Amino acid sequence: MALSYSVPTPLEYFASLVQVPQGGAIALLESAACIAQDEYPRLDVQQFLDEMDRLQARLQRRIAQDAEPLLRLNLLNQFFFGELGFAGNLNDYYAPGNSYLHVVLEKRRGIPISLAVLWLELAQGVGLRAHGVAFPGHFLVKVLMPTGQVVMDPMTGLSLSREALGERLEPFRRGHGPLEDEAPLGLYLQAATERDILARMLRNLKEIHRARQDWSRLVAVQDRLIVLLPDAWSEWRDRGLAYAETGASLQALENLETYLAHAAGAEDAPAIAQRVKELRRF
Repeated sequence: MALSYSVPTPLEYFASLVQVPQGGAIALLESAACIAQDEYPRLDVQQFLDEMDRLQARLQRRIAQDAEPLLRLNLLNQFFFGELGFAGNLNDYYAPGNSYLHVVLEKRRGIPISLAVLWLELAQGVGLRAHGVAFPGHFLVKVLMPTGQVVMDPMTGLSLSREALGERLEPFRRGHGPLEDEAPLGLYLQAATERDILARMLRNLKEIHRARQDWSRLVAVQDRLIVLLPDAWSEWRDRGLAYAETGASLQALENLETYLAHAAGAEDAPAIAQRVKELRRF
């Protein structure tokens, strides 16, 4: 009897990585890499992971086992930003490829969060206590040291003082009122979870596709966001609206009605209810 098996779809593969038991850890690098499979369905994620392993091995050979954390950090940054030449893609910042890790690895250009995911993988591999930081407007990384912490811009590798961080935070505080103005800086420097990082990566792609009115690609991103954050009801709403733009009225209704069932007090509930009425006419 011949054996048969089914290959998981890109979304099923992503779900298998992020739907972990309570308290389980998400494999961030692999999960982030497979986001690109919507655009590159033949992408070999394992090949990408193998290439990262080779970079990790090159770096580890340069660092003595008894090296101090600061020396480890300096050698990592020399390797990542100097020798390998990773930097921000300032010439085409809003290109979707900046969110696809295999493209960032190949071109050595990306946006803060994609560069951060690659950098964090190498940092943790050489024993640094490194974390992503979901700072408003610009993703950062930090390394916990025996005497404090170093906060860095993953586009440049430059460390940021409290004054520089405060200046970056000021526009956000002005736009969000007095409560944000009173919040201490440390509140914005907490370590982001793997789920937080993946959601931010997907939402970056979401805004790119929405700005381009690329509704089918937007639906694919929304599929992943809902797998990642099933109780984020606004993502069901946004998938429903994207479905409506593609002409898929039944799927649009299902998603918008799910949103309304869980967001009765939302400010936009009346507008979404009206959209549902319009869709039912077709």
